[in-house]
Amino acid sequence: MLLKGKKVLVLGLANEMSMAWSIASRLHQEGAEFCFTWLNEALKKRVEPLAEKLGCDFTLEADVTRPETLDNLFEEIKKRWGKIDYVLHSLAFSDKSQLEGRYVDTTLDNFLLTMNISAFSLVDICKRVEPLMTDGGSIVCMTYMGSEKVMPNYNVMGVAKAALECSVRYLANDLGVNNIRVNAISAGPMRTLAASGVSDLRLMLDWTQANAPLRRNVSQEDIGGIGLFYLSDLSSGVTGEVTHCDCGINIMNMPQTEYNEQLKPFLKDIIKVEK
Repeated sequence: MLLKGKKVLVLGLANEMSMAWSIASRLHQEGAEFCFTWLNEALKKRVEPLAEKLGCDFTLEADVTRPETLDNLFEEIKKRWGKIDYVLHSLAFSDKSQLEGRYVDTTLDNFLLTMNISAFSLVDICKRVEPLMTDGGSIVCMTYMGSEKVMPNYNVMGVAKAALECSVRYLANDLGVNNIRVNAISAGPMRTLAASGVSDLRLMLDWTQANAPLRRNVSQEDIGGIGLFYLSDLSSGVTGEVTHCDCGINIMNMPQTEYNEQLKPFLKDIIKVEK
């Protein structure tokens, strides 16, 4: 029971396909106690039954665009627990219609909204949780390789994830003096509610399976394992890091040889393929 008695705040649980659920389920196996947040009444109806599966009756509203809900969230946590050990930040949002097409066409309103929910919210949560991490702790957020390389149909979300990852480093430095660690998990493509907003997800999954060094897509068990590593003392000396959990696809620059051969018949009508 690696996490027996440890208190974990989870922001961003949506359903059983969520990465947040993969991690929470693994933490539950190690004895963690939870507070799950929900955005609105519709999501509350999804979150509460999932929380019950993990023996949790502690769920609260949290809308990062409405500071009063965060004020109440941390006040209630303080009353019930008095402290927090770990935080899982799994929040991101952007107008789906602006994830397609050209990044240059992103509107100011959507840019600001995307950055607020997907990046600044981590800063705000860290500031609020710091006084409650009286024994140190660990904060983990979720990111994606679109922060490092151009991903079609990811656009402004990639920019927001880059800001999120940079924030991880600055926050790690700010909070490290209080033995609070801040890290990010860069997961490979998965079928989640958030990913459903990205066009061509099926193509991304097929591409990863064919070309990743492990020749498969990342699984919920993979995400749960890396989440346990960061949200426990197993990673006690690690902070400010972005760790890829994507079966190695991030290291590849070209398709695997066997996949490249399959592509040649389709490419020859577009470019001249040297024999």
